[in-house]
Amino acid sequence: MKNKHVEIVYEDKDILVCIKPAGMATQSRRFDVPDLESILRNHVATHGGKSDYLAVIHRLDQPVQGLLVFAKTPAAARNLNKQLATRGFSKHYQAVLEGIPSVLDGTLENHLLHDAKSNLSRACPAGTPGARLARLHYRVLRTEGERCSVEITLDTGRHHQIRAQMSSLGCPIVGDVKYGAKPSKP
Repeated sequence: MKNKHVEIVYEDKDILVCIKPAGMATQSRRFDVPDLESILRNHVATHGGKSDYLAVIHRLDQPVQGLLVFAKTPAAARNLNKQLATRGFSKHYQAVLEGIPSVLDGTLENHLLHDAKSNLSRACPAGTPGARLARLHYRVLRTEGERCSVEITLDTGRHHQIRAQMSSLGCPIVGDVKYGAKPSKP
């Protein structure tokens, strides 16, 4: 089912799974631009649910497309959040990188510091005030020229974590000029 450019791939009385389009915010404070949460709240409210409850379980950055899971009941939200914390439910991503990591299957651990003014996160030394540990696992799926496709699994969920950690590795996400990639065509 499609709803204002949002495809719902699964829905039952407890959860809703949809494809978040690239360019749409998961949540926004702006009233003039539709965000995914608002569109789905309208969907839940108008499609005969007993409640218009909807909990955001996890988010994707605005430029990113992918599957998101939402809870339609408080009990489902508790259960899904527990699964996230205990690894019953995890976050998997794919990205195309500029460059090819020297290690094709590895773990990155950095301390990331979020700068609210620039809306950037950067890797910094452990012990830097405000920095938080970020850990992810990546695996190169294939290479093509000076680019590679990777699968990424997060152990932590930090602000712009994948973007910042891949950039700190010297392999920014293709097109992500904010984190050091060369400008590219869409």
